Amino acid sequence: MTFFDKLNTAIAQNDSLLFLGLDPNPEMMPQHKTGDIIEDLWTWLQFLIVETANLVCAYKPTLGFYEALGSRGLELLERTLAAIPSDIPIILDAKHSDLNTSTTFARTIFQNWQVDAVTINGYAGQDHAASFLVHPDKAVFVLCCTSNPGAIALQQYPQSETPFYLHLTKEAKTWGTPEQLGFEVGTTSPEVIKHVRAIAPERLILARSIWGEEGNINQLLTAGLNANGNGLLVPVPQDILSQDNPAKEIYSLRQKVNQIRTKSSQEDSNCSVWLPDVCLLEKHPHFDLILQLYDIECILFGDFVQASGATFSYYIDLRKIISNPQIFHQILLAYADILKYLNFDRIAGIPYGSLPTATGLALHLNRPMIFPRKEVKAHGTRRLIEGLFHPGETVVVVDDILISGKSAMEGSAKLESAGLNVEDIVVFIDHEQGVKDRLHQNGYRAHSVLTLSEITETLYKAGRINDEQLKAFEESC
Repeated sequence: MTFFDKLNTAIAQNDSLLFLGLDPNPEMMPQHKTGDIIEDLWTWLQFLIVETANLVCAYKPTLGFYEALGSRGLELLERTLAAIPSDIPIILDAKHSDLNTSTTFARTIFQNWQVDAVTINGYAGQDHAASFLVHPDKAVFVLCCTSNPGAIALQQYPQSETPFYLHLTKEAKTWGTPEQLGFEVGTTSPEVIKHVRAIAPERLILARSIWGEEGNINQLLTAGLNANGNGLLVPVPQDILSQDNPAKEIYSLRQKVNQIRTKSSQEDSNCSVWLPDVCLLEKHPHFDLILQLYDIECILFGDFVQASGATFSYYIDLRKIISNPQIFHQILLAYADILKYLNFDRIAGIPYGSLPTATGLALHLNRPMIFPRKEVKAHGTRRLIEGLFHPGETVVVVDDILISGKSAMEGSAKLESAGLNVEDIVVFIDHEQGVKDRLHQNGYRAHSVLTLSEITETLYKAGRINDEQLKAFEESC
């Protein structure tokens, strides 16, 4: 089960958006009993878990508190993680920011400690986040804003109208899907959460420090909730945890939050779970991937001459995906979903655009790869086909985009000239200009992950493109 699924199940089961910080802070602990601070903290943390397991949707232990207690503190963390019910997700509050240790750290917390999500500092960029996002069932929350007054000069730079924290939000949302990547926002200002929600309407927001001003809570929650009264995780105030009966206060808090949720969803009711203008029932299976391709500018507008010589009012540049590991991984999985139903001995990529994809698929599916050269070398072996193969084997051809089908058929012809069989050609995007029929007439079965009309319809419904841009796409089809 993914973090996203586990979280939604817990939200529905406990009817709660509240998360609880499990922090072994001696200053917050009600009283010492045994004289052994670690054991007293352990008793207290167990008590909090038992008291709140049916009232919250997630637990959030802060790694720094455990580290501050030394080796016994890390042992306490492992005991605490093991005590949390398996049906409630765990968000490790680490604010991890070191790129050099990110791969090892991600493996430790996700595989050894079995936490479901982690908070990271986004300043190190996409490479840092990628170390965590390669774990497909887990999630990250990127810290984009903190309530620390000393951070205002940095977060509001260069000016309040275009602050850095919003630039970070806009950039980071291209790093992972809404199911994989959310944002941590610490603030007492409804405007801050409102701005983040506007930029990332489909993302989870992990709210922090919102209880500083009681009068703002209605505005803060309303600004952070999506159209269905979800999408926002609300912290339980720390001062409640030192009380003898915290469950009573948390129950009342849950009721208060749910009243605001209900009111918010009634005021802006529609069929979408994440995006206001996209109905979940009609959501494309690659909905998130399409939006991410648009966000990283794989889809451009203007007058572009295609390889076929035709001029389109848009251009799809899939070469950018190799610089975005998490999107590239999603694309490989989408190809693999088609390839698993096909019969082939080897994978062949068409130079040069689809060679990274073919390589990734060969590694993912553990199948050997070859490729026809674009031009024959005038030196060395002068091979037409690179890689090892045996005449009579069946090869599946992988390409990126079908516009005229020329490159795919030329590559297939080279493979066939070497005694190989080509039955299937798999591409990422089909421009739907009758190319699949043309390939079929030449003896090939064509398959595509996406069609151009699916892309344009999804982008239009999601509000990413306007009527004029939609028309430009349609006129080119």
